[in-house]
Amino acid sequence: MDTQTSSNRVERLTLPIAGLECGSGGAQSIERALTRLPGVKRAYVNPATEMLYVEIDPERCTRSDLVAAVERAGYRVETAHRPWS
Repeated sequence: MDTQTSSNRVERLTLPIAGLECGSGGAQSIERALTRLPGVKRAYVNPATEMLYVEIDPERCTRSDLVAAVERAGYRVETAHRPWS
């Protein structure tokens, strides 16, 4: 059981993920890594759009925490803007 108190605040972030392939299991690996972080309430990766949708308690989890977890799962968060094709 989590003994830390958490706020009722929820921050929603959308982050582009590089290197995902449909059917490779990468989305599940990223989701699993993220949901293990304290303060992550929900995580969903859409491999078709290469986007991560996550809800966090901003008092317990930061964007840096998310990026580090994605990297540990073997992927990276894109920082450059992707133009529409």
